[in-house]
Amino acid sequence: MDTNALLRTLPKTDEVLGRPELAEALAEMPRAIVLDAVRASIDEARDRILRGEHVEYGVGSAARDAAGRAALAWRPSLRRVVNATGIIVHTNLGRSVLSEAAAGAVAEVASHYSTLEYDVDSGERGSRHVHCEQLLCRLTGAEAAMAVNNNAAAVMIGLAALARGKEAIVSRGQLVEIGGSFRIPDIMRESGATMVEVGTTNKTHVADYEAALTERTGLILKVHSSNYRVVGFTSEVEVRDLVALGAKHGVPVMEDQGSGVLIDLRRYGLPYEPTVAESIDQGAAVVTCSGDKLLGGPQAGILVGRFDVIQRLKKHPMARALRLDKMTLAALEATLRAYLDEERAVRDIPTLRMLTMPLDECFAAAAELAEKVRETVGETAEIEVAEDIARAGGGALPVTDVPTAVVTVAPARVGVVELERRLRTEGEIAIVARVKEDRLVLDPRTLVAGEAEVVASELGRILAP
Repeated sequence: MDTNALLRTLPKTDEVLGRPELAEALAEMPRAIVLDAVRASIDEARDRILRGEHVEYGVGSAARDAAGRAALAWRPSLRRVVNATGIIVHTNLGRSVLSEAAAGAVAEVASHYSTLEYDVDSGERGSRHVHCEQLLCRLTGAEAAMAVNNNAAAVMIGLAALARGKEAIVSRGQLVEIGGSFRIPDIMRESGATMVEVGTTNKTHVADYEAALTERTGLILKVHSSNYRVVGFTSEVEVRDLVALGAKHGVPVMEDQGSGVLIDLRRYGLPYEPTVAESIDQGAAVVTCSGDKLLGGPQAGILVGRFDVIQRLKKHPMARALRLDKMTLAALEATLRAYLDEERAVRDIPTLRMLTMPLDECFAAAAELAEKVRETVGETAEIEVAEDIARAGGGALPVTDVPTAVVTVAPARVGVVELERRLRTEGEIAIVARVKEDRLVLDPRTLVAGEAEVVASELGRILAP
């Protein structure tokens, strides 16, 4: 059959739209989405014919192809995935998973009116700061608190309010890159503060800060190395010593803690990480941290500190531009409420639960997952349980190995790289795993309830004969 004859066999758009194969798509999706899919399918067939391919493309084939295209086009861009990597605060996968209480609070205020900026007792306008401020003060010992949309914003507004047009002193060893090429020097420049570097990459002393103090000094900034470690011949100045120096010269101290640790992680076998309360206790005027790293809540930037300093931040023009929406506030408040009982926080906040899960529980979960996978894949893969290492992720506890137990899969008929790709791309829910030494690695530490069944089912679909 020649090219023109093949082109004449291509179905018309209306013929394809009328096929039963597209009835479900037309019922569930906007007609424009389905129409675009039909046109794209026919156009692709036409292009293949013009390239010299022998394409027999009837109306049924076109409808089935268009149904698949429409489903892909209508699928949300931001959607759920299963994190089987063992990276707990996985930045690319949305960082911390919210607790049930936090997710429920979001749903409640999202689907109803709320007290976002309304005082029900007085019947007057209220402040959105009140929803988390008392909780943050109680948990950290601070006099006042507020929250903005992420920690970079928290650092930005702190610098802008306290050091715009002035100098901000910072150790050269603390000029970190937060992520996505977003760097402390860039934030300082955009805030209007003049950065003054002191010390060296590995060592900075009180005398270095003192030598840099001038009449133009507005702030001493300390940045905690939450996403890296400098080891060996190192020295940095403690917050209390910076506060003592600042007090002599009337200069406040701000610390960016980054990870947002509210409990002593050493109680759970993890390395020491300073808590926000410790910095407040040492006298920092303001401490900033993230809400969605080790704190385990939604993306937010938290600022706690002296009453007079926080009041200046609340009144700053940037405060409105950086403020939290009602859903984030609801999630943050619910997360902070859990911390009033540490045992409850560790049990109910997924990030803390995953991070502190004992190794024997990991092995039990891995054994259960392995059994579910064996039931679905049969003899098509070798399934084993092994000890491995998980990571905190999210730029937190950067050199900490978290012992864990994993399930490894060695497929017989599918390459392991191809298996990893198909798990990511083919199912209704993408499953993200690791490949190590020619085996697929699944870490149950980062699975939430019901996801072991999802993983086993998808592996069975791909591998089972």
